[in-house]
Amino acid sequence: VVLGSFSIGGTINKVENLSDSLQVCLDAGAKRVLIPMSSAVDIATVPADLFAKFQISFYSSPEDAVIKALGIEWYTYSRTKYG
Repeated sequence: VVLGSFSIGGTINKVENLSDSLQVCLDAGAKRVLIPMSSAVDIATVPADLFAKFQISFYSSPEDAVIKALGIEWYTYSRTKYG
């Protein structure tokens, strides 16, 4: 699951109410969650037992989110993109 939203200009918006969003992910059976770096400050609001149920990754750009969501190794991606 990729949490957060992107603007047309590529701005990443933080997750509103991170704890509730993670609870919905858990209820839906998610195991892996990607969270925008801008929401890292809200991790203290998430109960530790809820946070521990996921494999959490952070992303800092829309491209980073896609690469991590698809499980593409950065080395492979960068060689394809930059030769």
